[in-house]
Amino acid sequence: MNVLVVGRGGREHSIIMKLKESEEITGLYAAPGNGGIAKQATCVPIDEMDFDGLIAFAKESQIDLTIVGPEAPLNAGIANRFQENRLAIFAPTKEAALLEGSKDFAKKFMKKYNIPTAEHTTFTDPNEAKAYIEKKGAPIVIKADGLAAGKGVVVAETIEEALKAIDDMLIAKVFSQKGETPKVVIEEFLEGKEFSLMAFVHEYNVYPMVTARDHKRAYDNDQGPNTGGMGAYAPVSDVSTRDLAFTCEAIMQKTANGMMEEGRNFTGILYAGLIMTEDGPKVIEFNTRFGDPETQVVLPLLENDLLQVFLDVLAGKDPSLEWKDGVCAGVVVASKGYPQACEKDVLLPEINVCKDSFVIHAGTKQVEGSYRSNGGRVLLVGANGGSLQTATAAVYETLQPLEQAEGFYYRKDIGKN
Repeated sequence: MNVLVVGRGGREHSIIMKLKESEEITGLYAAPGNGGIAKQATCVPIDEMDFDGLIAFAKESQIDLTIVGPEAPLNAGIANRFQENRLAIFAPTKEAALLEGSKDFAKKFMKKYNIPTAEHTTFTDPNEAKAYIEKKGAPIVIKADGLAAGKGVVVAETIEEALKAIDDMLIAKVFSQKGETPKVVIEEFLEGKEFSLMAFVHEYNVYPMVTARDHKRAYDNDQGPNTGGMGAYAPVSDVSTRDLAFTCEAIMQKTANGMMEEGRNFTGILYAGLIMTEDGPKVIEFNTRFGDPETQVVLPLLENDLLQVFLDVLAGKDPSLEWKDGVCAGVVVASKGYPQACEKDVLLPEINVCKDSFVIHAGTKQVEGSYRSNGGRVLLVGANGGSLQTATAAVYETLQPLEQAEGFYYRKDIGKN
């Protein structure tokens, strides 16, 4: 089979590394890919949002299946366009992807179908939003309604911080598209440990993966601004069998069922960002694609042929997911300044992987045989181990060449909380 993966980041590199293991694939392509992906797949210079170009390539190259990584093309309707052209694609339609594309829609959906989440109110008027914050107090959570590449959430510890978030989101419109009315969702702050659960979904069928824990804050000890993710590990040992069963049934399955009832039939990856409260697991957010960086630590634990999993799920068959024993951990190497404006085109030192470790490229490009930075999150260095401690030790040992490297930083405490 010929397979196309749409995207250019670490998540897509991880998907390609797993697909590379399949003996059924004769042609593996990435559009547009990155410097690291180019070692394992044929990169084609077509932007993720160039649907006409992607469809033409899929037809010319006789692509049997397309897998979409990033959220922007999903919310713009790439799956709809491929389906109109009778091209097989593993991705939710624009209508289903709204579960991630609008925080307001997701919150109303969860309320309607009794899916546990934080209390919330939606605002478009900055003065009304500020009055609500003054009344509720801090800590409080402010979320931009639309897509924001993982950066449109402010967990405000003070009222001043919350009011500034309103200025940024509703007045400066930093996360809004040109011409659209900005909207924010203001939520109660929930106490507890966060974890993620992804599942392969096709209509009413839900096949959960293992749990993962992402570290969102930029700096050690969960300090600094929210990012797209600075590291992760899987599975999460402090999520009990009972709580996992509840999450699968009362959150993942109910969401798939609800989307069918809404006429937004879901096919693809359903991601739930969750928090373990005193009342049990609650949803922080939904994504409608593989999480990043969780994918980079979940897929290395999958025993199955990933292509066969996609094909089985699309055919309505149980893929009978099997998982390796042990733990996988990963640490993100970011450009100095990330998640704000950051340095690019910085030479990366050579990293030597050991038997259990691996390197995933996110924001890199190849220049004369060397890799240079080409984005905020540059690499993820991961490792499998018998325990979380052995996995993270292997990661940090592999990261040593970057410890003194100029232009990069990474957290030193992934897996410790």
